[in-house]
Amino acid sequence: MLRLTELKLPLDHPEADLPKAIAQRLGVDADDIAGFTVHKRSYDARKRGVITLIYTVDVTLRDAAEPAVMARAIAHVAPSPDMRYRFVARAPATLASRPVVIGFGPCGLFAALILAQMGFRPIVLERGRAVRERTRDTWGLWRGSVLDPESNVQFGEGGAGTFSDGKLWSQIKDPHHYGRKVLEEFVLAGAPEEILYVSKPHIGTFRLVSMIEKMRGTIESLGGEIRFGARVEDVRIVDGRLRGLVLADGEELPCEHVVLAIGHSARDTFAMLHARGVHIEAKPFSIGFRIEHPQSLIDQARFGPFAGHPLLGAADYRLVHHASNGRGVYSFCMCPGGTVVAATSEPGQVVTNGMSQYSRNERNANAGLVVGISPADYPGGPLAGLDFQRALERRAFELGGGDYWAPGQRVGDFLRGRPSKDFGEVLPSYKPGVRPGDLSTALPDYAIAAIREAIPALDRQLKGFAMHDAVLTGVETRTSSPIRITRGADYQSINTRGLYPAGEGASYAGGIYSAAIDGIEVAQAVALAMTGQA
Repeated sequence: MLRLTELKLPLDHPEADLPKAIAQRLGVDADDIAGFTVHKRSYDARKRGVITLIYTVDVTLRDAAEPAVMARAIAHVAPSPDMRYRFVARAPATLASRPVVIGFGPCGLFAALILAQMGFRPIVLERGRAVRERTRDTWGLWRGSVLDPESNVQFGEGGAGTFSDGKLWSQIKDPHHYGRKVLEEFVLAGAPEEILYVSKPHIGTFRLVSMIEKMRGTIESLGGEIRFGARVEDVRIVDGRLRGLVLADGEELPCEHVVLAIGHSARDTFAMLHARGVHIEAKPFSIGFRIEHPQSLIDQARFGPFAGHPLLGAADYRLVHHASNGRGVYSFCMCPGGTVVAATSEPGQVVTNGMSQYSRNERNANAGLVVGISPADYPGGPLAGLDFQRALERRAFELGGGDYWAPGQRVGDFLRGRPSKDFGEVLPSYKPGVRPGDLSTALPDYAIAAIREAIPALDRQLKGFAMHDAVLTGVETRTSSPIRITRGADYQSINTRGLYPAGEGASYAGGIYSAAIDGIEVAQAVALAMTGQA
């Protein structure tokens, strides 16, 4: 089988043009093609009036045509890589102990799934509730300003990615094609097959809920055990090696191989691990606001006359500006046709995030507009970033009125340094609600200055970005974990054997896709260690 890349065709090309283009690229007759599958389809929209589809296809040729083609060394033609997933180990029948996975977000989910498929019967400890109960709890905050600190956007089955755009792509290197395993497992669980070939696949919250339930069922059918409402209160470490866990209900769970996939908001667990001597470092992250525009404006700016085309869907964007004060400002977690959501997990704080459904048909587009910061901005030790986040989130709570409403401001007013008294063409989507006002004190002065400079500059990249009635909602603080739980080449903590920091919380992933891949890699490391092959 051969893989052809960079195969370009017009947006509205007839279906028959693709096999013709394949035959032309290979220099063979159409009859020489036994079959082909589309591995990836993306588009080039740099010229709005001439949008091009770009295909990567896997082609099977008849008889002796393939050696002849390969002998000609045609550009963008090579043997198709073997993307099949292969398990690194199998659990012995006499396995003395079971691995434990803490956290059941994307990373923990795939770590548990891979371990279960290898026969290790993992125990999963999730502090939050099952996904449907958790969804009801989350709506309790969005609709009624009632927060459950243990069951919310951050905690519970599916992790923070459940209430997001469900993006399933990343720019990480994936030489072993673990991402293909991730996508195939999602399709088996009910995701649309198009995620296997579109360039920026996504699922959306409603579909993720049922998929996660099916994947949980698979893990349980293979001998895995999922415990909800099981918060880890303490760890037992003896001579630098993990020996057990203590749960909030007092249960002590002996274990020697633990995947730590707790997400970026498990602040109490971070503090406990630090107190027990697990090596943790402060790291950079970003802070800012959510910005909302009409989705139609973004579609027109990106696609011009092709706005609304079914193959293109709702347009996204990715923007960067280097401010004169040395700060980098960039769009983050852009959600086409989505909503801004309340994402706090602690009382008396306001945090925003973005979410889209599979259809991406809400009126507004939203994205984080954030400024990069480093530990130099919040000195004070490995956990200082947590306190920095909390201070900003408490300030947002105060500015919003103290009832989980968020503070907001029209972009035009923000640029002119005047409070907003109301909203205009763009109505903020954040629930419970947004109170107009002045965001200038919601972030440090350097961040406000950088964002004020960036918005007009980004308008030159994306026409309409500085729209007067566009809305800023505060604050976005949980772009990534403010700490790193450092691990070695064997995926174990550098000073606590048996502890495998993983995913976003340990700062080894960012988003559903990369977190799931990291979960696979860590599960493999655990399996090799437990079978004496590490």
